[in-house]
Amino acid sequence: MTSIPVLLVEDDLALREALVETLSLGGYDVRVATDGRAALEALRDNPVAAVVTDYQMKPMDGFELLQRLRADYPQLPVLLMTAYGTIQHAVKSMLEGATDYLVKPFSAQVLIDKLARLLPEESGEQTLITEDPNMRHLLDLARRVAPGDSTVLLTGESGTGKEVFARYIHTHSGRALKPFVAINCAAIPENMLEAVLFGHEKGAFTGAHEAKAGKFEQAQGGTLLLDEISEMDLSLQAKLLRVIQEKEVERIGGKRSISLDVRLLATTNRDLRGQVQAGKFREDLFYRLSVFPIELPPLRQRTRDITPLARHFVRECCGPTQQAPTLNDEAVTTLLRHSWPGNVRELQNVVQRAMILYSGHQIRARDLHFDGGPVAAPPRDDGNATGSDAGLQENLQSIEGQLILDALDQGHGSRKRAAEILGISPRTLRYKIARLRDAGIDIPGHRETAAA
Repeated sequence: MTSIPVLLVEDDLALREALVETLSLGGYDVRVATDGRAALEALRDNPVAAVVTDYQMKPMDGFELLQRLRADYPQLPVLLMTAYGTIQHAVKSMLEGATDYLVKPFSAQVLIDKLARLLPEESGEQTLITEDPNMRHLLDLARRVAPGDSTVLLTGESGTGKEVFARYIHTHSGRALKPFVAINCAAIPENMLEAVLFGHEKGAFTGAHEAKAGKFEQAQGGTLLLDEISEMDLSLQAKLLRVIQEKEVERIGGKRSISLDVRLLATTNRDLRGQVQAGKFREDLFYRLSVFPIELPPLRQRTRDITPLARHFVRECCGPTQQAPTLNDEAVTTLLRHSWPGNVRELQNVVQRAMILYSGHQIRARDLHFDGGPVAAPPRDDGNATGSDAGLQENLQSIEGQLILDALDQGHGSRKRAAEILGISPRTLRYKIARLRDAGIDIPGHRETAAA
């Protein structure tokens, strides 16, 4: 389990040390500040999940800190501690926005229980693993925009975690108990996407044997994610714009409008403003979607996230009774030196391969195999590879070849879809297919029909 970062603000040294120990034993990653000004300074570079602060401090006390936090971080939970447990203090603090209030003296368990109730429960799917200051800032922005209904446009390279961010926003919104519906606009043929989005009535077109609700209706009361929105055809963009403006949808072949209560999120790995200038995306739709834009940086620009993410993926690969191996220093250095063109998705693939290849209790640099070439055992320094090494290399190449063939099957011949399934670029996939042909592996014709 990843430690949850909290900021403890306490000017008394002895009490601060005792509280740090209590919170650390409770599983929290504790950052400390000695007064309100130091706390605000600490939050600029290191966002946290909650603040635990004393009331009586100088030069900035807990009440003034609370006011500043409510202005700058309106959704951040704040637990206020005071030895002056008067009704006036409690009422004043709660009216100003304190999430909860704790009167000294209190037991360690009371503090842990109070803090646990302030933090939202997160499943592994919505947990965002990050230690990078810029990503923590974006995480704070996501948390602040989550409670409203503003449309959020998430941009960034493929594999940076845009859908994970979208699910995080939904989980922290008032719609969390309602449906989260995601649709990949790039994965559905253009002639089918309209029916999938808006639904259809029976007999609306050939093959429509029964009425079916579209994704907008399925997301009623909840959140709809339009993944890779830039891949949508211009004519369908116009229809989508009308649905967003009117907040109602009409099924294909239908005669009545259905009112919608849906929060819209969208993602793209392209420069959407550039797409507008090129005439490939409607300008009016762009501004409808870009109410609150969040751009996620590539993994190579947030190297502090690489190691914690790798360790998280290692734990994910382990069963409930399996002890997770550690990453040795050489492996960590190797991971940090890689450029990660495939971002977090590529890192996950590298870890999954390493979990197959490692032995003992550690993952070593030799267990790490990156995209761009076949998985193979690295050459040894002590001469030519032995027969068993050559056999391992052939076996691994065979496994990779089968994975590529399976991905092409799953993608129904589309190399673009196969590359997405494998977590690699279409260019890398073309290279690998060429290597497979050179090795004499037959690539069935139907798998070659779709352009990358």
